[in-house]
Amino acid sequence: MFGRPTNPVSAYARVETETGVQSADPHRLILLLFEGARSAIATAQHAAEHQDAATRGASISKAIDIINNGLRASLDAQAGGDLALQLAALYEYMCTRLLFANLRNDAAILAEVSGLLAEIHEAWIGIAPGSTDAP
Repeated sequence: MFGRPTNPVSAYARVETETGVQSADPHRLILLLFEGARSAIATAQHAAEHQDAATRGASISKAIDIINNGLRASLDAQAGGDLALQLAALYEYMCTRLLFANLRNDAAILAEVSGLLAEIHEAWIGIAPGSTDAP
């Protein structure tokens, strides 16, 4: 009659995430996209280790969606010039590699993409507004 009960911890985490997204500045939103993609890949790696093809596939699809429709779609070729074009190509490469990782159940490819995302994520953290590392 009232629907199925939800896990209170899960509900709290969902509300906290939604609130964080709604109040985030554009720089923080990109950080959240990186964190989401990396988390999805970590879940896919765990699922691959435990022979859980359904979770692996769903997690890889989520990572591809975040990279393609979040990170790549947020690039501004006019403002970003060559860097934006290079990032777009790298994001496309990552999505293609993730597809192969899913088809071949290849943990090495998941690790490769996770490493690439980590490098860009760290660079993005370094250019945070107000950061002492920012030019």
